[in-house]
Amino acid sequence: MWRSWLGDKSAAKGLPSLVVMNVAKDLLLPDITHVLVRPLSGLRAIRLHFAIAKPGDAAAIASLRNAAAAALTDLFGRGHWSGETTERGVTFNMRHAQLWTAWRGRSIVGTFRLTTKKPWAIDRAYFARSHCPLYLTDMAISPPLQGQGIGRRCLARAAEIGRGWPADAIRLDAYDAEAGAGAFYSRCGFEEVGRVSYRGTPLVYYEQLIG
Repeated sequence: MWRSWLGDKSAAKGLPSLVVMNVAKDLLLPDITHVLVRPLSGLRAIRLHFAIAKPGDAAAIASLRNAAAAALTDLFGRGHWSGETTERGVTFNMRHAQLWTAWRGRSIVGTFRLTTKKPWAIDRAYFARSHCPLYLTDMAISPPLQGQGIGRRCLARAAEIGRGWPADAIRLDAYDAEAGAGAFYSRCGFEEVGRVSYRGTPLVYYEQLIG
């Protein structure tokens, strides 16, 4: 699934860095959006609302990321995707990027992070020329609800946020392995733009132009 389920220890190894966002700029963006996610045929639609994460959400987000990482480990064995996230690490994320949450009722069922700071594992040379790209990292979906359209809606919401930033592209990377989510990103409108090895870890670069 998503490469960005790396835990806090990954940051020390050069996997993604962050940037402090302008608070006043953040306030110009809608912080809550309600949507109806229509899953695969035969399943009931899931009603979601999106909101910028608050400090009080940190424990739930950490638990969600860890559950997603554990699910990947169960399926594919231990790897870079098996790292654990702490509440403190999530709180740090909130100070250094826009951290978004997808809510189903009173539960967080999805999360992703947007930043203008290029993660260390990204090489700009593989991407289209861009005036203001956003980098999407730390995307995770509750394992019991995967395959029901929540991940696709998170990516669509990220594009909406990007257009209001304003940004002209969303960039990300995925593991070049079974545990990666390359096929999913392609189905959601992202274009594969390169394959690299970063510190011995094979990655695939993806980009979606939104300008």
